[in-house]
Amino acid sequence: MPAVSKAQRRLMGMAYCLKRGECRLADFPKTVRNEVRRLANSMTLQQLRDFAKTREKALPRKKRKKK
Repeated sequence: MPAVSKAQRRLMGMAYCLKRGECRLADFPKTVRNEVRRLANSMTLQQLRDFAKTREKALPRKKRKKK
């Protein structure tokens, strides 16, 4: 499943990096540490990879909320 925004793709990329053991939780900003940890524990490596490999070029910065 592809990411729907650049922010989501980057967050999934951080969780993917953490799950693979390539980086530490302390490397991330304090504001997203809990979310990254939760994502890394709740999703499989393949799911995280699918989100993280989405190309950013055509994605919006943030997803708009529906009214």
